[in-house]
Amino acid sequence: MAKKKRLRLIAEMARKIRAYRELKSRPKESQKYALDYESMRRPLTGKMLPVLAWQDVRRESRLFSLLAGMRLFGVGRMFTRKSWLEDHPEPSYWQITKVKVDYTAENMDHGKAWGIFTYKGKQEKEVKEVEKVMYHDWRLIPKDMEQQFKDFQPLPEPPVRYVPYPPLLRAMMLAQRGRAAGRVVTEEPALPLQRNVVFNKDYFRRQEEENHRKEGTAV
Repeated sequence: MAKKKRLRLIAEMARKIRAYRELKSRPKESQKYALDYESMRRPLTGKMLPVLAWQDVRRESRLFSLLAGMRLFGVGRMFTRKSWLEDHPEPSYWQITKVKVDYTAENMDHGKAWGIFTYKGKQEKEVKEVEKVMYHDWRLIPKDMEQQFKDFQPLPEPPVRYVPYPPLLRAMMLAQRGRAAGRVVTEEPALPLQRNVVFNKDYFRRQEEENHRKEGTAV
């Protein structure tokens, strides 16, 4: 008969206390992402921001820097990023649905936010946490432009015409092409999903003659 395992209540309680203390000792978001704007270093880690980001840090705002000065912390409003506006013409933005502010942070400019994400005009269905809220490139979309962002209709995706070959067949084709060309071939072989075959009059005439030959002549 197997021996029943004894519960070590004191050891389990000690483990929970250590986990709780470790959780409490972790730096908060306001401490982790605090920034000295003169030296462009984070006081907690001493790391310096990339030089290419200095201009945006001085001119642009973090998401919670904008939310902290708004009614209801910006719930219901739409925000975009400078990088999205520069990278592609399709609208990309977050519509904020929930905000959890870190009230211990100075100016209450840290915390977590949730919302509905729209990327290149395609809106996601589920609410999820907003990413990269600490980046200095967030912008508030004016109310008179919100409908313009929402009314955008993305172009339909083109149909898939080619798919990659299976790994073994792909390796064999690349090796065969490389031997024929006498060099390393980097062009990926693609398998067409549709074959465009053009039939001429001779093809149909031969098909008809072959059918007559198989069926024979009616008596």
